[in-house]
Amino acid sequence: QVQLVESGGGLVQAGGSLRLSCAASGGIFSNFHMGWHRQGLGKQRELVAFITRGGMTDYADSVKGRFTISRDNAKNTVYLQMNDLLPEDTAVYYCNIGSYYGGTFRPTGTWGQGTQVTISS
Repeated sequence: QVQLVESGGGLVQAGGSLRLSCAASGGIFSNFHMGWHRQGLGKQRELVAFITRGGMTDYADSVKGRFTISRDNAKNTVYLQMNDLLPEDTAVYYCNIGSYYGGTFRPTGTWGQGTQVTISS
């Protein structure tokens, strides 16, 4: 059973930075395509970024140029570096394992518990 544990959330002012981490256990991490989703209060969950097992990345338009997803297979960890944060980035951020086919990342049933990110204006 694969488990994902996120960390690194917090409260920062607009324009600040945070780095989220997601540690995986119970599987062969290097085989996983990994993603970060977020869900703001009263909003639908949305895909923020993903990284394939081969290192290909893609981002939601709203975060391009500000967020960077990366992975360290030796540490079984995926990261989300978030810069130039905006109040609208406020959300619970979840990491997840997904499938990748035809240029599309789709999350599977394995999710972390989430970490709260709050950006003050």
